Amino acid sequence: MEKIKVEICCGTACYLLGATRLMGIEQNLSKEMKDRVEFEVKPCLGLCNDERLGGSPYVRINGSEVLANATPDMVISRVNELLGREEV
Repeated sequence: MEKIKVEICCGTACYLLGATRLMGIEQNLSKEMKDRVEFEVKPCLGLCNDERLGGSPYVRINGSEVLANATPDMVISRVNELLGREEV
C-alpha cells in the first residue's frame, strides 16, 4: 500500500499561525500509522494567495487535498479517514 503523504507548510504566515503545532504530529502517531504516513515540512506551499482555500496554516495531503486552518486533530482525523480507521 502506498504511503499517505502529508506536507506541512512552514512559510511565514503558516508558521506564525500554528504550523509549529503541526510539525509535532508524527511523534503522536502509533507505529502502524507512522509506517503508513510520510510527513514533510515544506518552506512554503504557495497557497496563501488562493482566497477559496481559507487561512493558514495549510497542509496538503497526497499532493492535491488541502486542509486550511489546519490543526493537529484535523490532520490526524483526515489521515485516519484515509487509512479507513476509526479515530484513536
